[in-house]
Formats: sequence, structure tokens, C-alpha cells
Amino acid sequence: MEKIRQDINIGSNLRSLRRKCRLTQEQIAAKLQTNGCDITRSIYSRYETGELNIRVSDLVVLRKIFNCDYNDFFFGLDVD
Repeated sequence: MEKIRQDINIGSNLRSLRRKCRLTQEQIAAKLQTNGCDITRSIYSRYETGELNIRVSDLVVLRKIFNCDYNDFFFGLDVD
């Protein structure tokens, strides 16, 4: 199976959404785990730094945790 390569980093938006909710990376990882995502704080940290591609299933759960719209993950990333 071929992996999709990340061409735009959404990590800064993830960090902003997390901080807006006043949650730590550890708290986010715990909430993701509670919702069935196999993730650690270290993996989540790599999402925020852009070192690791985020899984769609994690985005689905993060939308619920952050109580946001999917567009918020991609805010300001328009490519012309």
C-alpha cells in the first residue's frame, strides 16, 4: 500500500486548536486513546511538528475533541 505524502503541514493549526482548548499534548493523546486511536503523546507531538502524517481517523476524533470544523485544520493553507 502506498502512503500519501504530506505536502502541506497542518501542525501549526493542530497546535493552535489544542492551545485554544487549553489542553496538553498528553491530554490530547489520552482523549484520542479513549476514543479508540492508537497514539502516544510522542506521535501526537510529531503531528504538530509535521514530522509525521496525521491519520484521517485521528482527524475525525480530533474534530470532536476540539469541537471544530474540518476547515479549521486547514485554515490559512490555501495554495494558489
